Amino acid sequence: MVGTTVGIVSESLPGERRVAMTPGALSVLKKSNVELLMESGAGVAAGMPDAEYAEKGVRLASREDVFASSEVILQVRSLGANLQAGRADLAHLRRGQAVIGFGEPLTSIDAARDLAERGVSFLSMELMPRITRAQSMDALSSMATIAGYKAALIAANSLPRMFPMLMTAAGTVAPARVLVLGAGVAGLQAIATARRLGAVVSGYDIRAAVREQIESIGARFVVLDLGEASAEDKGGYAKAMSEDFYRRQREAMANVLAEQNVVITTAAVPGKRAPILVTREMVRRMPPGSVIIDIAAERGGNCELTRPGEVVEEHGVQIYGPVNLPSTIPYHASQMYARNIATFLKYLIKDGNFTLNQEDEIVRETLVTHAGEVVHARVREAMGLASLETVS
Repeated sequence: MVGTTVGIVSESLPGERRVAMTPGALSVLKKSNVELLMESGAGVAAGMPDAEYAEKGVRLASREDVFASSEVILQVRSLGANLQAGRADLAHLRRGQAVIGFGEPLTSIDAARDLAERGVSFLSMELMPRITRAQSMDALSSMATIAGYKAALIAANSLPRMFPMLMTAAGTVAPARVLVLGAGVAGLQAIATARRLGAVVSGYDIRAAVREQIESIGARFVVLDLGEASAEDKGGYAKAMSEDFYRRQREAMANVLAEQNVVITTAAVPGKRAPILVTREMVRRMPPGSVIIDIAAERGGNCELTRPGEVVEEHGVQIYGPVNLPSTIPYHASQMYARNIATFLKYLIKDGNFTLNQEDEIVRETLVTHAGEVVHARVREAMGLASLETVS
């Protein structure tokens, strides 16, 4: 007997090639007593044809039928992370239905309000708490891994010199010097990839505690004496610092940047604009031909000159503002995300039934809307609403 019907739909954001569930991740749900329904063609852009899903027992249907027949909808980009095209799906959602995906709830306030008005229970993958029990559900870290890797490749492809040191008959080629700002998951992956490509790599983070992680993968830790205590919040994410702190950081960092061929910036704070780490004046001190890859472009950018989705040139330095980097490697990005979301879904299904126990930390921290209300404390605060007791 089937307990819960789960639907997967094609992503409607232009350029989004990922899919929320992959054939390989279905094994996680094998014993969860669910029926899977998928919009035909949803996995094609990620390199996963319908036949592979059908072989795993997934039933194919139209987009309308998936919404109409599913109790739970799985997406990569839900309404808040797909504000224009995603609005077309609002009419298909019904009271009591659940949606799981990325939704940028701390900034997409109107989307949270709209989902609440539809009576939808929305669970945001961005808000997954960084606790041991939820580690296998941490989709932000999975996507950051992809972004850090791809950022290093873009840098290597764009730089007018090679990354590794080479000893040739024509002489010795000096290695490229790469600096990665921010040593979260994306930053560490960028460091590791640049190292594998042969560059001389340095890393910096306001959290001095990550020095060991940076050095463990072969990079030099840049030390700036800025009083870096308490740069991490209780959820394990970097927190916003004062503008005076960022000003002192920029002043100290200027001399370091002047020695680099590549700078990869990854500093982001959930729900906040990305801090400016690299100013126009700092860019002008970098050697002509240098490259900046600003992974934080979607949050406004860590470089003062960054334009999301564009390449800007200043004083011979190219500043890249890539957006949605995980979608440029859709096969493995989908594979990783699907494993995260499948593990989360399995956690929420008890005896075949989809259950939201708001006493549970994982549920409480990811549940944004439920029973007609915005229930997440941080989202309510961002909306200027009073605190709300748990909605049953």
